[in-house]
Amino acid sequence: MNRAPSQSIAALLLRAAQHHPDSGIRYCLGGSTAGFRDQSYPELLDDAGRVLAGLRARGLRPQDKVVLILERPQEFLTAFWAAVLGGFVPCPMAPLRGDPERWAAQLTHVNTLLDQPLVITSESLAAELPPVPGLAVAPLDRLYGAKPAAPHFAAPDDTAVLVLTSGSTGNSKAVVLSHANLLASMAGKNSHHRLTAGDTTLNWVSFDHVAALLECHLLPLCTGGRQLHVEASVVLGEPLEFLRLASRHGVTMTFTPNFLLGLLNSSAERVAEAGEELDLSRLRHIISGGEAVVCATGEAFLDRYAPYGLARHALWPAFGMTETCAGSVYSRAAFPDIDRGAEFASLGTPVDGLRIRVAGPDDRALPEGEVGELQLDGPMITLGYYNNPRATEEAFTADGWFRSGDLGRIDEGRLTLVGRSKDSVIINGVNYFSHEIETALEQLDGVAGSYATAFPIRPAGSDTEQLVIAFHPDVRADDRAGLYRVLTAVRSSVVMQWGFRPALVLPLPKEAFPKTSLGKIQRALMRRRLESGAYDTEQRRVTDLTRRMLGGYTAPRGRTEQVLTEIYAEMFDIDASTVSTTANFFDLGGTSLDILRLRSKVAQRLGVTGLQIITVLTAPTVRALAARIGEQTSPGGQASPGGPPGPVEREYDPIVPMQTSGTRTPLFCVHPGVGEVLVFVNLAKYFVGDRPFYALRARGFNEGEKPFATFEQMVDSYVEAIRERQPHGPYAVAGYSYGGAVAFEIAKVLRSRGERVDFVGSFNLPPHIKYRMDELDFVETAANLAYFLALIDRKQSLELPGRLRGRPVEEQLAHLMSLAPPDRLAELDLDADKFGTWAELANRLTDLGRSYEPSGSVPSMNVFYAIPLRGTKEDWLNNELRRWDEYTTGPNRYIEVPGEHYTLMSPQHVASFQSILRRELDRALGDADRIAADRAAAEQSANERGETR
Repeated sequence: MNRAPSQSIAALLLRAAQHHPDSGIRYCLGGSTAGFRDQSYPELLDDAGRVLAGLRARGLRPQDKVVLILERPQEFLTAFWAAVLGGFVPCPMAPLRGDPERWAAQLTHVNTLLDQPLVITSESLAAELPPVPGLAVAPLDRLYGAKPAAPHFAAPDDTAVLVLTSGSTGNSKAVVLSHANLLASMAGKNSHHRLTAGDTTLNWVSFDHVAALLECHLLPLCTGGRQLHVEASVVLGEPLEFLRLASRHGVTMTFTPNFLLGLLNSSAERVAEAGEELDLSRLRHIISGGEAVVCATGEAFLDRYAPYGLARHALWPAFGMTETCAGSVYSRAAFPDIDRGAEFASLGTPVDGLRIRVAGPDDRALPEGEVGELQLDGPMITLGYYNNPRATEEAFTADGWFRSGDLGRIDEGRLTLVGRSKDSVIINGVNYFSHEIETALEQLDGVAGSYATAFPIRPAGSDTEQLVIAFHPDVRADDRAGLYRVLTAVRSSVVMQWGFRPALVLPLPKEAFPKTSLGKIQRALMRRRLESGAYDTEQRRVTDLTRRMLGGYTAPRGRTEQVLTEIYAEMFDIDASTVSTTANFFDLGGTSLDILRLRSKVAQRLGVTGLQIITVLTAPTVRALAARIGEQTSPGGQASPGGPPGPVEREYDPIVPMQTSGTRTPLFCVHPGVGEVLVFVNLAKYFVGDRPFYALRARGFNEGEKPFATFEQMVDSYVEAIRERQPHGPYAVAGYSYGGAVAFEIAKVLRSRGERVDFVGSFNLPPHIKYRMDELDFVETAANLAYFLALIDRKQSLELPGRLRGRPVEEQLAHLMSLAPPDRLAELDLDADKFGTWAELANRLTDLGRSYEPSGSVPSMNVFYAIPLRGTKEDWLNNELRRWDEYTTGPNRYIEVPGEHYTLMSPQHVASFQSILRRELDRALGDADRIAADRAAAEQSANERGETR
């Protein structure tokens, strides 16, 4: 039986649609200059009602669970309200693109935890979902019914929404928030916010974050205010869009973590220099939560944007958790005056209905001013975690107060946090669990098991917490190159898996790790030791080692070099005065993602647009890059958008030096079928100090270059380039996908010239590629390239060739480009002409593969296999890859690696792949050296016997 609407949050939308029909939601389609789409509250109600009809047609009943994997705000909110109006329980979930295995683990966990829920997603995301047994999936577009269904009104204690806690390894908890929790929270929040129907709010945070859903959607909905929603990438890509959007749309309330304030502070000069007209006079308050507000950062933000009308007390530091229905303690119109002289802002007072206390180890309240665990009680506090009674029991005290895990104190009723009792790090408002970081790092070669730890520090003036990694290096004490390689691997793994750079990586002796009687590293104690200077000597050693490995210091000459050193310093958070013009961008810590950031900063600071990715790869030092930029902007050159073709004609050289340090046998890796080598950037970083890593790039990208006419011509060109770089063997060659066949032919040619080739590797490619090449006509190749470049999704890459085949090539390319996200095209500096050139080159490589038939042999192959493009891994291995046995004189090695064909070197898998690859290289080259030594010794012995006779 349906209950009174006021008992469930369904009433919020119904009331808004009835009493505020002219208000609603504005969805921004990009930045402040882009268009937008308006949806009134009655329209939202109607759209949600139609989706509800589709859900009921699938047999869903009240309290059934619905997982929402939807990235566009309009799609998410429509599906969310469809679930609420049906009495179902929505659960937001973020997609884990690029890591099918981790995504599959998380989906499997959630599918079990939530009792086999229905997953609602978009058509494109549905195509990318990894296979999970028993997972029910429904694309949103297929759920719309002809007319809206009548709503169901839940009981106050019914679960309204489940919110997943952080947990990237498939162990998330689901926080239960009831209708009563949410309604109490909205009433309590507005005791501080005091929003009305005349307010306009702005949200740029994705909806898997509780603040986006509650603070920036439900709260303004309660009062009938207008809401503005924009995708996170818009603001993260250009922080000033946060203020530009607020200015253009008259925003009065918004939310952001502290890290964005720091980015806005560093962008303030650009606003002044450009003479932008920002009007922030309506922006009454900015809630800042998710991480501590640094007083200096917050005050600088208020000061720098005061000339644009920003009110003196517009910044409200706040505290909230998923378990407290997001914001629940606010410093209302008190910052910065009340926090004079403090490093971090206090968080203010609790909302109406919420009680807070600071308690000691016995859970008894402590007097004001004393530090203890923050505990909370009130009608907006969760009742626990779904299907997890143990976690629920541990979350509450015996007398029913919720344990926040944060350490704080209360002064005159105002809350201040001073640390956390939970083992996590908050970077840019996002929680990362120390144990997850540690587990990943312990898989790296050179990191001793159970002697790696991750903990936060916050240097004075920092806008966010920073990560410290301490580990015991499992290398010889005198192996400086080995230690440097491990340091680079640790740093790179954090960047690639979690997206941020650790502030400090410390190699320490085992005795420097204090442990409990159970063997647990005491992170808090190590943090205190670091802050007291106990590890200063180790820090200096790392600095000295890094400087030596980077080749010392050479000062910049001229403005371009000076600006580039400043850009490198900013990107890698180091002192610009220490950045040598001879230091390599990638040795400093640059990844493939950083290249895109570098290009953007060069355009901003030097006015040079279209810096090519290949230019950064082949000229990665400040000095070399400055010279290339000089060529591009000199009278004889032109500043042209990047990508193929290039702005300045250069003699073709297939060799791209990915990393040049180390004295062991170099590794030469051949490009995949798209011809480019960017895929090897992250892999090469793990070879620093070990062996040089060179990539081979196809001919035809640069203006005036003609693609190879035959497969043999390509192989001969690569062989000559390899021998110019390394005149004599032993050689090590490998290829990714298409490049595996090329590597095999290179090895044959080198051996025919009397050279040793001790390692031949194929990354997931069988010897026979003709049948696959025959399947790929131009449109299929172009679609695969578009998918490889993330211009279209997997489903589109499979469906579009059939739809586009038969149309003129220009139409095919135009259609593919029309589907590409504008931001992605801007990142790659691609337009239809440049993409067409690239597609033609990829198609030419495909043509060469159509005529390729393997023949001859090499002594052995190392075949690394992952999940294939189609079929099972077992079939792929047994029926395709093992055919390499026909082309070797000795036994082959077949080595399984994580991931799929397109992801085996992705950020999530590259650390595992490099470890396996380096181990196989060491084994193969070591075995070959021993065989050669034994043969030489035998020959010498035979010669000596002959002389004796």
